[in-house]
Amino acid sequence: MKEIRMSDIKGIEVGQTENKEGGSGCTVILCKEGCFAGVDVRGGGPATRETDLLNPINMVQKIHAVCLSGGSAFGLDAAGGVMRYLEEQNCGHDMGFVKVPIVCGASLFDLGVGDAFCRPDSKMGYEACLNIQKEIKEGNVGAGCGASVGKFMGKEHAMKSGLGTYGIEVNGLQVAAIVAVNACGNVIDATTQTQLAGIYLNDDILSTKDALIQMLEKPLPEGNTTIGCIVTNAKLDKAKCSKVAGITHDAYARAIQPVHTMSDGDSIFVMATGEVDAQTDVVGILACECMTNAIHRAVKLAESAYGLKAWRDVCNQ
Repeated sequence: MKEIRMSDIKGIEVGQTENKEGGSGCTVILCKEGCFAGVDVRGGGPATRETDLLNPINMVQKIHAVCLSGGSAFGLDAAGGVMRYLEEQNCGHDMGFVKVPIVCGASLFDLGVGDAFCRPDSKMGYEACLNIQKEIKEGNVGAGCGASVGKFMGKEHAMKSGLGTYGIEVNGLQVAAIVAVNACGNVIDATTQTQLAGIYLNDDILSTKDALIQMLEKPLPEGNTTIGCIVTNAKLDKAKCSKVAGITHDAYARAIQPVHTMSDGDSIFVMATGEVDAQTDVVGILACECMTNAIHRAVKLAESAYGLKAWRDVCNQ
């Protein structure tokens, strides 16, 4: 088993851009040749695009990109720029007289940090496609630029999170995760159960369980959502991709407490380039491992910003 980058997977490119002053951005995963894909949306407040298309009963079989963005529902506009870029590259579902790029996406709510009127748009989506890099930046970048966690007791007690990625290769099978962590709950170390980031109160991180008990009847704060994508070179069809997406939500549950709340739009996409034979369950196991590590990295590589403290300034002292 060796660690890889998502961009090491043949046919996959990753581009990002952000407005750090405004506190939002987008991350694009491109597969210009097209790949099978699936999705599983578990949160109660999603902002998503083209998820119905990924249902195995529907016609189109392959997609060309996944766009993860900030900006809440406004941020879904970034996918239009990704479509324009792919059309210029002559990529898309061939209709004979025109090619239609298939771009799926999801957005998280980061309007409460930076400038609420700075939202990823078509221009930002296009720019992200121009910023393809082999080394994928992490932390306060892309869709994770304005991400935060632990908002149960208000923004003043939340902590800064960001974007993380992690990949594994085993006997030729490659699986990699990328995620922007903007959870209502806390992020914990899945092995030690240590609180990594979340409700920051009196120079300590308060467990979400304790906070929920204290606020039994208080509604959860709106404006959250963790969005991620698994990419693999395994041979998976749409149905199997969706199954892997569902399995990977186990990683969200391992590392985020609570998860899938009514105020989160937690979503996971899976993209499969179809080069290596592999059991679906094996891909799912590796996907969980990758996503758990990616979530941890999203927190540990974030930097304090927008009045929010980060793990490196609170726990890594």
